[in-house]
Amino acid sequence: MRFPLVVLIGLVVAAPALSGERRDHERARAALAVGDIRPLATLLIEVERQYHGVVLDAELEQKDGRWVYELHLLPSSGRVFELILDARTGAVLRSRGPVEVRR
Repeated sequence: MRFPLVVLIGLVVAAPALSGERRDHERARAALAVGDIRPLATLLIEVERQYHGVVLDAELEQKDGRWVYELHLLPSSGRVFELILDARTGAVLRSRGPVEVRR
């Protein structure tokens, strides 16, 4: 079976990115296993109790040696806001945009 040159080039170019994602995923699972981060599902429940809005996306990354979750929420106002949470404690490190806190 012969593959078109474009497909072969695409596989060669994508391979490092895919292996990087796999390593990130493995690092995140290891961090969860040893208690360095809390489960995203648990933090999402807490966020939805504290803030108005639907979580649009969530991303786990390391910044300055600390695991953080970046969340984007869409409240009824229609203006997206961002929360940066400490992934270990769930504490809000920073927010951007029109945050709508539940009272």
